[in-house]
Amino acid sequence: MSASELVVKLAPSVGAFDADEWNALGGDRNPFVSHEFLTALEDSGSVGPGTGWDPVPIVITDADDRLLAALPSYAKGHSQGEYVFDHSWADALERAGGRYYPKLQIAAPFTPANGPRLLLKDASLAPHLLKGAEAVCLQNGLSSAHATFIEEGQRSLFEDAGWLMRSDIQFHWRNREYGSFDDFLDTLASRKRRSLRKERAAAQKDVEIARLTGDEIKPHHWDAFWIFYQDTGARKWGSPYLTREAFDLLGERMADRMVLILAKVDGEPVAGALNFIGEDALYGRYWGCTRHIPFLHFELCYYQAIDIAIERGLERVEAGAQGGHKLARGYEPVQTWSAHWIADPGFRAAIEDFLERECEGVANDQVYLDRRTPFRKG
Repeated sequence: MSASELVVKLAPSVGAFDADEWNALGGDRNPFVSHEFLTALEDSGSVGPGTGWDPVPIVITDADDRLLAALPSYAKGHSQGEYVFDHSWADALERAGGRYYPKLQIAAPFTPANGPRLLLKDASLAPHLLKGAEAVCLQNGLSSAHATFIEEGQRSLFEDAGWLMRSDIQFHWRNREYGSFDDFLDTLASRKRRSLRKERAAAQKDVEIARLTGDEIKPHHWDAFWIFYQDTGARKWGSPYLTREAFDLLGERMADRMVLILAKVDGEPVAGALNFIGEDALYGRYWGCTRHIPFLHFELCYYQAIDIAIERGLERVEAGAQGGHKLARGYEPVQTWSAHWIADPGFRAAIEDFLERECEGVANDQVYLDRRTPFRKG
């Protein structure tokens, strides 16, 4: 198909597209770019008017209006809920007399999980899609475009288009064909192995732990989890990103791709962790509690996730942003990537210089952290 037969356009929402057509571009393997996840955020009011996340998916269609490529993208009026921090960039541009917001964010909202950001029927469409994003910025006075948590396989597509690359570090657990949690423990240094066993025993004492998926997740489970989520959101962000209705819609649309882990004391839920299931990974997303129990956070968010990944034969667990405490529990440092297009040439040059220095620091951190993993040496 020639470029002249392609139509690049903005759409009002992901919900404007057929689910099967959208998912055929990549949502069938990554839960956070799926039609079900993104429309649950739209339909619940978690994104849209008043949130600072206005859906503006950029798509490519053919002459018959068939969907060929898409960017899950949003016009942003702030930098909240992104987990790749550019507040200093905004401050610098505005001190220089420019305007940073609005900007274009290519992302799964509120979700620091790696995945495809260019949803493509054919990789040859990538340059057209990125040119489309740049044109949207220029035509609408947006300062910049930012694609966050890009999966490794798509990194070169952004680099080839001349976007600036930024790196950071997360902690992921890797499944080395373990048959059980004990097999994983056997790879750790003896002191670390004893420590993890003690943590699990302490966390599980007097607590009943249940894993729920699919139809097993009932409305009253979401009621309990909403309380946990609100508590964590209030402490970390000031207010929760997702609305209560979002959990109902996620449960209706993709419960088979979720595992809800609840801890109960005397039959009452006191803590919970929500995971999403991808093609080759388990993604830990939300956690909260109403009662402090030593090591319960580690048990629900990290050790139970490892158990699930082993049982399901998944390659890794991505347990979210930050958290150096994950290192001691067998989660290894992994570089993550974002890509940035800056409209103003002078501002772009300043950002490029900053990123070169920052990237060197991240690389040094990676070397340091690799040396501190709890695995047996030699």
